Amino acid sequence: MIPESFKQDLLNRVDIVDLIERHVRLKKAGANFVACCPFHNEKSPSFTVSPSKQFYHCFGCGAHGNAISFVMEYQGLGYVEAVTDLAESAGMTMPEFERRGDQGRSNGEPEGPDLHEIMKQAEHFYREQLKSAPAAVAYLKARGLTGKVAARFGIGYAPAGWQNIQSVFPDYGAKALKDAGLVIDAEGGRRYDRFRDRIMFPILNQRGAVIGFGGRVLGEGEPKYLNSPETPLFEKGRELYGLSQARTAIREAGRVIVVEGYMDVVALAQHDIEYAVATLGTATSPIHVQKLFRQTDEIVFCFDGDAAGRRAAWHALEVSLPVLADHKSVKFLFLPAEDDPDSYVRAHGRQAFEQLVEEARPLSEFFLAELRSRVDMGTLEGRSRLTHEAKPLLKRIAAPALQLQLLKQVAQASGITQEEAGRLTEIRSFAPVAAAVRYAPARGQDRIMLELDHRAERELIKCLLSHPPLARDVPGDVVDATHAEGRALAALVGLDGLDKLTHAVILEAFRGSEHEPVLKRIAGELLEKHLDIDVASAVFSDAINAIRTRNPNPRIKELEMKDAAGGLSTPEYEEYRRLIADNAALKQRRIPPSTVL
Repeated sequence: MIPESFKQDLLNRVDIVDLIERHVRLKKAGANFVACCPFHNEKSPSFTVSPSKQFYHCFGCGAHGNAISFVMEYQGLGYVEAVTDLAESAGMTMPEFERRGDQGRSNGEPEGPDLHEIMKQAEHFYREQLKSAPAAVAYLKARGLTGKVAARFGIGYAPAGWQNIQSVFPDYGAKALKDAGLVIDAEGGRRYDRFRDRIMFPILNQRGAVIGFGGRVLGEGEPKYLNSPETPLFEKGRELYGLSQARTAIREAGRVIVVEGYMDVVALAQHDIEYAVATLGTATSPIHVQKLFRQTDEIVFCFDGDAAGRRAAWHALEVSLPVLADHKSVKFLFLPAEDDPDSYVRAHGRQAFEQLVEEARPLSEFFLAELRSRVDMGTLEGRSRLTHEAKPLLKRIAAPALQLQLLKQVAQASGITQEEAGRLTEIRSFAPVAAAVRYAPARGQDRIMLELDHRAERELIKCLLSHPPLARDVPGDVVDATHAEGRALAALVGLDGLDKLTHAVILEAFRGSEHEPVLKRIAGELLEKHLDIDVASAVFSDAINAIRTRNPNPRIKELEMKDAAGGLSTPEYEEYRRLIADNAALKQRRIPPSTVL
């Protein structure tokens, strides 16, 4: 865990305008800065950066966050990597905690050699060897690759022979070479190179550093592909081949294609389809999907159309369900059984391949078709089994709207109502809520009364994000934990030292919590117009009254129930009349339109 105090200091030291301006050209617009969004294609700027709040928000695609969020989204880094990157740029030393790839030892042992530097030297060696390997060069040319594309991906060659990298690392017996996955120790103490007589594909992390290799045989032979083993730098289930090179193209295309082989990625890039990545000889993992969703809103999994390809596709669907969002999409492209992306694009060209990508099947369609194929839809038993098979999958879907749509489709296919399907799958479906805002004329102007949809809670949150000291005046009776906005309000009020925290630090405190989506959405709305203290105080008071009007004093219900059971005493009756009068007075109030509603 990174200490909260360190993250607060980091966000207070980093200026988000300076950070974003290194990558995006910003233009002053009033108190804020604007630009065309770096996360989606647009012609008119909708990306806003607030120097006072140290927060950015795109009103086009909804991207938003603080400095840490920007580094994560723009560079595709994980959380710890993003914090580390920001800390280094700010001249801050990361606190002591266990990090992936650390070479230090917590028990006081001296630090070992830098594995990143070892991998960099190995990559240079393999690239140099390619220049003097005619057979390897001929193989790449036969696959249609140019020198430019080979250089872009750092392709090299591991020569035949058992101990070639000894020429680069004279201390061939060093433990670090094994830790890096470059050598194998056989029985009897004999050591030899892991990669021999193979085309070498460097695997890069998000920062462009070499963390592993994939080696392909030149001709026939097994294994066809040989990957680096798990090392302190490299974990197959977390990494994707070609992501570092494809990041810009992914953003421009608005999608990413996931294929199965290194040569598929390289061949597609050779045909100017540069937004493809590959898994590393392992099945798709949830971390893969999360990493790609940081780059784009659409993932297209491309598999062979045979049984193995469909099994791989179904696994990709299953691991995608828990990380889906309603503004994200997953699709599936099945190539003819005799083709892979490499062979198809070489035979048919870029336009034909991209047409297949456009026609890829949405996750929902593949989901339903696959489940229907597993049962006999002509029988009651088969349709019942369809609901049974769908239940665990539906419950895993993180996107609420998609979950509801698929529940409806499963109900229809099973011949039951949506409510029945909801009960059988234990998924609640919510009836539409009536319009939340009513307009009523009063003294010649429109007034707004906040009702039903918890808009008053959102107004309170806006006030607290704009002026945190107001949290001291939030009365306990307006905090309702039965809905998301109420829980977010309660969490915000309960945050230690809230009145001394900046906007960006407050949001960082809730990263990964259930309150993050609510708070970030409201913070984004605040960028449109500043809420000064006078306006905030008025909105604050009116929102509290609106909540109390919507949720009358529970003492009224208590007294009503007592009266129905046997009557009230005279003091209780007087209390009841007073509470009713107070509540009626509240209902007569109309909430003036907020400047940020």
